[in-house]
Amino acid sequence: MDEETALLVLEDGRHFRGLPFGARGATTGEIVFNTAMTGYQETLTDPSYHRQIVVMTAPHVGNTGVNSEDPESGRIWVAGYVVRDPSPRPSNWRSERSLEDYLAAQGVVGLCDVDTRAITLHLRERGAMRAGVFSGAAALDEFGRRRSYEKLVALVRAAPPMTGQDLAGDVTAAAAYVVEPPAGRPVVATVVAVDLGIKAMTPQLLAERGARVWVVPRSASFDEVMALAPDGVFFSNGPGDPGAAGAELDLLRAVLDAGVPFFGICYGSQLLGRALGFETYKLGFGHRGINHPVMDRATGKVEITAHNHGFAVEVPLDGPVVAPWEGGRLGRVEVSHVDLNDQVVEGLTMLDRPAFSVQYHPEAAAGPHDAAYLFDRFVELMLSSR
Repeated sequence: MDEETALLVLEDGRHFRGLPFGARGATTGEIVFNTAMTGYQETLTDPSYHRQIVVMTAPHVGNTGVNSEDPESGRIWVAGYVVRDPSPRPSNWRSERSLEDYLAAQGVVGLCDVDTRAITLHLRERGAMRAGVFSGAAALDEFGRRRSYEKLVALVRAAPPMTGQDLAGDVTAAAAYVVEPPAGRPVVATVVAVDLGIKAMTPQLLAERGARVWVVPRSASFDEVMALAPDGVFFSNGPGDPGAAGAELDLLRAVLDAGVPFFGICYGSQLLGRALGFETYKLGFGHRGINHPVMDRATGKVEITAHNHGFAVEVPLDGPVVAPWEGGRLGRVEVSHVDLNDQVVEGLTMLDRPAFSVQYHPEAAAGPHDAAYLFDRFVELMLSSR
């Protein structure tokens, strides 16, 4: 082995050899796969991927390069990146640099020239697990020889598992900021968006509908939220285990108790479930991609949707049911959306409070846009609740 070899090592001992891609070095995290065929720049910069090594199932990645307009946050969040055939040169009029240069500039360790189909099938069978990517000097011992697989597996197993990890504090905004509607568009509502790992497209889509969006850190208190006079409160997507959340649940229960309209996406949907007294659980290999069929149970309509979640909320499908928290004083809730691949709960609607959520990503950067109507629904809910 030499410095131009890279190794992907899984915690169960399975390993793959490829070539370095991006920065050289060592990284560990939970390895997951993404089935999207486009939108790799949005994937890389989605804070929900914090501490995860992402395997792209699409064989060719990097064809359109990267630009300064499409990121969903100010940096790359993935812990590592694994692709089969990276583009040797980007070809797109919007491209400003290559994908590999983008990864290298931010110190993201990756691997290419590897059988991503075999990795994906292994994860589908065994489930998401810890893994590590090692390249350059990090894959060698002090004598310039490849480290033994046993030592590399030990390094991987020393990394923290995703279960039990409270990670929203790592990715939240340092201070509050505001996103205004486009010039000439009147303000029709004020939204306070609690940043648990928010994607930039979310407040933008709300602002396009006339909402003034205050994005506040995860640590915001109920009094701080209400001081902004919100017509509605939004909880964003984000990384980590919803079972490890604490203060966010207290804030959400206070919002629901006050009758303020609420909308949650992904992690925010899981937190709504937990605030109502339901449990969450870890999926075997999660939902990550932009091609998941989800059915709106109220209309029977099937939407093709974008996903990025490894946890789900456990609510009876044969609802409505009374939310169990504190003897049911928050009222009834029903499952509004289900994933047609595996019947996982993909949305909740409260019947006695102005609140709803979806597990998937209706902001859909980089598509599809079947679920964009949910932002209209939230604006309508705020206006009708005044």
